Amino acid sequence: MADNASCVTIHMAASLDGFIARKDGSVDWLETSDTFEDGETLDPAYAAESLKTIDCYVMGSRTYETALDFEAKGFGWPYGDKPTFVLTHRELPKLRNTVEFYSGDLGELVNRRLRPTFRSIWFVGGGKVSGECLRLGLADEIRYSILPILIGEGISFFDGLDRDVPLHLVEVKAYESGMIALRHEVRR
Repeated sequence: MADNASCVTIHMAASLDGFIARKDGSVDWLETSDTFEDGETLDPAYAAESLKTIDCYVMGSRTYETALDFEAKGFGWPYGDKPTFVLTHRELPKLRNTVEFYSGDLGELVNRRLRPTFRSIWFVGGGKVSGECLRLGLADEIRYSILPILIGEGISFFDGLDRDVPLHLVEVKAYESGMIALRHEVRR
């Protein structure tokens, strides 16, 4: 990819068995207590610098509601002051000016509005949203953080893929928390 090209990244944290949330949408299992002594330390300063490279976020309505719930519980708004596009047909509370609700064609949003404006576009939530992004051929890479827990059933990371999506492994990191971070390029 050229240096001036935009990059659409799908990012998700999931259980080892591939679920992003329980069937009821809860993510109470995200806090795990595993320790991997040979793992890297997840440096907060490095994480903060990495987040600065993201230009905008795209998410589904349930992920947005989860983020609002986290904020209401005192954890803060995880997306900072970055433009956040929420894919929904429902009426949802708009608590900040950086949020825009969108109910149109996902390909139009990404290719006509986001790619010309933003260099680093991150899809951060929703199995349906991630699946649709891949079905439409919009994603350039997938960043998949696997947590050391099995939850047995829930909402899958990729909902309803209708074809194989070939990937190329670019990076693997294991952290002290037991989390494994994978980065794959989507092959065209």
